Amino acid sequence: MNSQWFRRFAEAGPGAVRLICFPHAGGSASVYVPLARRLSARAGGPGAGEGPGGPGVDVLAVQYPGRQDRRNETGPAGIVELAGRIAGELGAAPGGPYAFFGHSMGALLAYETARALAAAGAPLPVRLFLSARGAPAPRPDRHDVLAGDREILAAVRSLGGTGAAVLDDPELVEMALPALRADYRALASYRWSGGAPLEIAVSVLAGREDPVVAVEAAARWREFTRAGYELEVFPGGHFFLDQNLDAVAGLVLRGVRDAVTQGGR
Repeated sequence: MNSQWFRRFAEAGPGAVRLICFPHAGGSASVYVPLARRLSARAGGPGAGEGPGGPGVDVLAVQYPGRQDRRNETGPAGIVELAGRIAGELGAAPGGPYAFFGHSMGALLAYETARALAAAGAPLPVRLFLSARGAPAPRPDRHDVLAGDREILAAVRSLGGTGAAVLDDPELVEMALPALRADYRALASYRWSGGAPLEIAVSVLAGREDPVVAVEAAARWREFTRAGYELEVFPGGHFFLDQNLDAVAGLVLRGVRDAVTQGGR
């Protein structure tokens, strides 16, 4: 797959199911290093491939334009536009079952990328893992509409997680701001355009103490699929993944294996 768009951080053996991971606002592909390594270990380590419990997982994290080694490229103009570009890259990739995992803004991008693939008649992911994001609505979420850098930085600080640590270093703040500005502009301009529910199984992950995504809002993803649906609530806030990594890896591994066995249902 195009190394400009996708990063691999852990080895996976033959028969592993690709898990395409979408970062949060301001995030880069590297935020999925811990999950990639934990999934590799849970599936039996490098080269394990198909094991007694089913296939392993091959994590490929999306590197959005406008950050890290792509910092000189223009960041996303809109969620749907970026999703279309990612879908185009995936549509040209080799076949085989695959799934999506998206956290926060990444969950929205995972959903819209799946819709773009469906509209193009391309093979669909067997499951969507949608984390720390409420279901789409005709109007932007109030937490996505921020006026200027001060509000953006305050929002990032309030959400916590490892990304908030950059706010203590002025040089890192200056490096992070272009991507944050672009991502929050894209979120503020997003409007759900309606449409039929997806024929893709959905696993929704939520933090019990998330200050911006209520569990009830996350549960509304049930309305966006005609296939299987589950909701898992974890202790913690918006970045509950950090403290529940092993449990999340287990959920993903089980979900991927079940979806492949049941044909995505």
